[in-house]
Amino acid sequence: MNVEDCIYMDSIRKLEADLWEAADLLRAESKLTSNQYCMPVLGLLFLRYAYSRFKAVEQVVLKDRPMRRGVPLPVEPRDFAGKNALYLPREAQYEYLVNLPEDVAAAGITDGEGEPLTSLGEVINNAMRLVEEQSEQLQGILPKNYDEFPSALLRNLLTNFNNGALDDVGGDVMGRIYEYFLNKFAKNIASDDGVFFTPKSLVKMIVNVIEPKRGVLLDPACGSGGMFVQTGDFAAADGLEANSAMTFYGQEKVEYNAKLCKMNMAVHGLTGIVKYGDEANTFSHDAHNLAGQCDYVMANPPFNVDMVNVESTQAAGRLPFGLPGINKKKKVFSNANYLWISYFYAYLNDHGRAGFVMASSATDSQNKDKDIREKLVETGAVDVMISVGNNFFYTLSLPCTLWFFDRGKGEETQGKTLFIDARNYYTVVDRTLNEWSEWQLRNLQAIVRLYRGDLVKYQRLLCLYQETLVKRTLYFGLEGFKATDFAGAVGLLEDYEKKQQAEAKEEIAAAGRAEKKAKKEAWADKLADIAEVVNIAKEAQWLYEKFGEGDYKDIPGLCRIATKEEIKAKGYSLTPGAYVGVAPAEDDGVDFGERMKEIHGELAKLNAEANALMEKITANLSELGV
Repeated sequence: MNVEDCIYMDSIRKLEADLWEAADLLRAESKLTSNQYCMPVLGLLFLRYAYSRFKAVEQVVLKDRPMRRGVPLPVEPRDFAGKNALYLPREAQYEYLVNLPEDVAAAGITDGEGEPLTSLGEVINNAMRLVEEQSEQLQGILPKNYDEFPSALLRNLLTNFNNGALDDVGGDVMGRIYEYFLNKFAKNIASDDGVFFTPKSLVKMIVNVIEPKRGVLLDPACGSGGMFVQTGDFAAADGLEANSAMTFYGQEKVEYNAKLCKMNMAVHGLTGIVKYGDEANTFSHDAHNLAGQCDYVMANPPFNVDMVNVESTQAAGRLPFGLPGINKKKKVFSNANYLWISYFYAYLNDHGRAGFVMASSATDSQNKDKDIREKLVETGAVDVMISVGNNFFYTLSLPCTLWFFDRGKGEETQGKTLFIDARNYYTVVDRTLNEWSEWQLRNLQAIVRLYRGDLVKYQRLLCLYQETLVKRTLYFGLEGFKATDFAGAVGLLEDYEKKQQAEAKEEIAAAGRAEKKAKKEAWADKLADIAEVVNIAKEAQWLYEKFGEGDYKDIPGLCRIATKEEIKAKGYSLTPGAYVGVAPAEDDGVDFGERMKEIHGELAKLNAEANALMEKITANLSELGV
């Protein structure tokens, strides 16, 4: 990443934060909950994105436009076909909405039926209907309740989203900003069980292990569509056009979530078929008739669901390993986890791959679940199992496991399964949320690639580490980093970080009152940038110390490749910790016997103090007659 890239990314991050701050402030002023505010805000953000794409394509179309009386002929809907942009009538263009007069009622604005529009909210509703007319995928999806909002609030929101910086960084970045908003809303809605959002680091891990490139992709619990969006990004990074290479299918029981999904896909230029409602209840419907047809299946299904009806589920099929356990009355399943697991396998064709999130308890659950797991293991399709630590979800603090199937394994991995225990490998976002950083994701994916014998991609990652660290250290004015001396880079950068922290402290202390705030902000940004590079160097060191130039080996406490025979010997458990074991403890140089004596002495002292305190409390209570 060069200097220009760093500045570019900083500008986007600042833009994201500024736009969210403006939107959230308006939410607070309107007394609305995040749930009520989420869809209308995302709708306006979508409209801003659609306008950005419209203007970009319009400029290209007008370059070669026939002229009439010296004026280019106006653009038409057909000019936008196949260009990942929607044609927008004038009344649906963002610029038109932003420049409406204060008194909308007096402006004589009407809809397509000639009915008068008397408020800004009604005009925006009309704009949303006009956009829906341009896309079959969006029909009935966009919010149209803006007439419930005060005009002043809507005007402020329109103005804030018309930030000129959006045009400076380019229209495509709107997809990232939309995702940022979706992420922020998910945090706020979490208290209302905001299950529509799978954290991006888990989604990216699933997509990058599966490596979708061409074919049919199904997410039978698609939520807000994160799997589709990330697949689109993956395909683009591989030089493919996602809509041409992939066919996207989704099922989502909750209508609200399905609408978010369709908007999210549209913002990212993706098309797909997403069904919702009762017909999309995966337990009782294969809504797209895709059993045995999918090249890829990805999902974050609801965990530990009970009370799923046995009769309707049996009728819907997709149970190649038989039924999970049912309750005593034989009416409902006691736990639906293995229904999902069976579905994901059943949807795959003979070379398909699946990746999904599942409750950790499912890796070694017993009774009927174990019977299904045994049959599954014997197929040889269980490819990778990754344990994930606590606090990766906004609504759950419990750990989970990522499962990966591959029904078309290559020679390198036949009869084998890779187990990774990543419960202690993460970045702390705040006290209730963890994630994998971009570099941690790359490191975990590198282990999978080495397991598959893909040395080229591993070595590309080492080169990326080297290039990044060389550029960033030179940007800081540092010299001395060479080749794969990542430990040296860590030392070099940590020394620099300490010196800069000391300099910052002195400069801020010496600053006058008027400039102190600006100094703090400037130094905070600089120190955050340095800390980021220190972390990159540490991640490079973490990977290189374990696998060097690309020599896979089992690492106690982290990863191990097991055969089907070894899995059978462990009772068909698929819990990574059962295979990778525990990392050896580092010798801290302390004599164990001496330290135990010290601990006993400290404990005896604390007990004596506690007894003395209790005697004093008892005496005081006696004096009070208690």
